[in-house]
Amino acid sequence: MKLNHFSRAAITICAVLIMATAAQAQSFEVVAAGLSNPRGLAFAPNGELYVVEAGNGGTQHCHVGPTGPRCFGLSGAISRIDLRRGITETVVNGLPSLATPSGTNATGAHDIGFQGQGNLYFTIGFGGDPALRQSALGDVGDSMAQVARLLPNGSVRLTTDLGSYEASNNPDEDLPDTNPYGILVLPGRRIVADAGANDLLEIRANGDIRTLAVFPEFQLPMAPSRDAVPTGLAVGPDGAYYVGQLTGGPFTTGVANVFRVPPEGGDPEIYASGFTNIIDIAFAPDGSLYVLQIANPIPNFAGGALIKVAPGGTRTQISVPLFAPGGIAIAKDGTIYVTNNSISAAGGEVLRIRP
Repeated sequence: MKLNHFSRAAITICAVLIMATAAQAQSFEVVAAGLSNPRGLAFAPNGELYVVEAGNGGTQHCHVGPTGPRCFGLSGAISRIDLRRGITETVVNGLPSLATPSGTNATGAHDIGFQGQGNLYFTIGFGGDPALRQSALGDVGDSMAQVARLLPNGSVRLTTDLGSYEASNNPDEDLPDTNPYGILVLPGRRIVADAGANDLLEIRANGDIRTLAVFPEFQLPMAPSRDAVPTGLAVGPDGAYYVGQLTGGPFTTGVANVFRVPPEGGDPEIYASGFTNIIDIAFAPDGSLYVLQIANPIPNFAGGALIKVAPGGTRTQISVPLFAPGGIAIAKDGTIYVTNNSISAAGGEVLRIRP
């Protein structure tokens, strides 16, 4: 197992809620609601916030996936949040989605990134042997396990088939599995963490793909080895790539790491350890690393957490109630945005957190 997965009208920004802790008061507010399995977030060059929604599946091509029954539909979307006016609007819909019959725990659009105006790219996951795309989904299977681009005219183009790359290369030499997750969009290249394949990939402007790093299985005492499952990633102040680790089941508490990978690629090094079920990471303007944990434990998804790691290594948990958070983005002024209820068919939301 390589990863256990888990338009709308304008809305008014909800009232600010205050959570008091022994260290300091934390304020947060809901800036978008009614989202369908929301995951990654990113700021456009004009400052607007975009969020990808993995959708709630559908009624087609039902089959048993890595975590149980799931069905296909074109219910995924990308939404734009106008933070100044407090409205959310759908930018594109009809993206491929796999979800349980109830629409929860979707696999679809997982993360999003910008590089300049008009360069919006996003990952579309899958979860499983890439050969199952055809056998389980037929002709629509090739829309999964991809990197896609939203063109200025509003249409979507699939740009990179990472399922085919895994089938042909299988860098970790384990059973073939692909689930493209986190993405960085950088000048002349895109960097993708494939949570199923346990690798970090570089996609160059000409479409060539290169494996930057492979995250090996790890062993715990008296337990079978398990996959690393890389999820969120970020560029650090030193220019290196930092990658969060979910870990494979049974999702033991305290064994997830944040890895550092040199810009040119190489063996991953542990930058920070002792986390649980990391789903995304982001660096703040002051150099602090924020680590987003989806749950403790899985599969009931309670105990989501946001942890700040200061440049000197001091850790502080940000006291905001989270349930299955799925993505994080940090504005230039240090304000934090997090998707919450990221496994909900229609109850997902985006929180603004002012630490």
